[in-house]
This record gives sequence, structure tokens and C-alpha cells, in this order.
Amino acid sequence: MTVVDASVAVKWFIQEANTTEAVALLGAGEMVAPEFVIAEILNAAWRNVRLGRINPDEMKAIAAAPPERYFTRLFPFAPLACTAAEIALSLDHPVYDSFYLALAHRERCSLITADDRLYRKTRRTAYSGTVRKLA
Repeated sequence: MTVVDASVAVKWFIQEANTTEAVALLGAGEMVAPEFVIAEILNAAWRNVRLGRINPDEMKAIAAAPPERYFTRLFPFAPLACTAAEIALSLDHPVYDSFYLALAHRERCSLITADDRLYRKTRRTAYSGTVRKLA
């Protein structure tokens, strides 16, 4: 099982740097995430519509895509809140990203991210062995 954050999952829908590597994950085992990954993917799609990179119909298609096509399981995020808060405070990093790390920590699995900032923040911490960079 591998936790995939939104920085990776959005690449399944929108062509950007390292999309090939992200798509290669789709058949490489169980991909899981906190359930709000859907909101984060759609927020990224909305941003891309505003920037003219995709059109509104593409965003609607992303919204209609069945999550089980991409994720083995989506976890409720409320039970992860206390751990995510602790992680956010200890890393001085946004709590959204900390939920993914909290899930990986709880499930004793890796987190794959394309977020350079998150990756750098976890180096030389207790989470350094948990977080892997997409490319």
C-alpha cells in the first residue's frame, strides 16, 4: 500500500511535469489517500481552468471520474486530524499535506509526493524514511 498525495494524483488527469511517472503508479499496487484528495484534485483542475490549461468540460470529466478507478481506498480524514496537527506543527508545514503523512505513518507505508517543499521538510526528520519523491 502506498499513500499518494494530490501533487501526484492530479498528474493522472492533467498533463504536467512527471505525468508519465505518476501514471506508471496506477497498476503498481494499492494507491490510497485521505478522502479529501478529491477536493484537492478538483481545486487543481479549477486552477488549471482559470489558467487556460484545460477547459471546463475537462474539469467536469475529472469530477465525474470514479475514485475507485485510481484509488484502492480513500480514508476518512477526521481520525487523522490530531496526528496531522502534530506533524504540521513539528514540520512547520501546511496541515493539508500533513494528513497524507499522518495516513502513511498510521498505515506504516510510504507516501509518494511530487511536492518538493514537503519532501525537503521531511528530510532529517522521523518521517524521512516514509516520504518518497515521485521523480
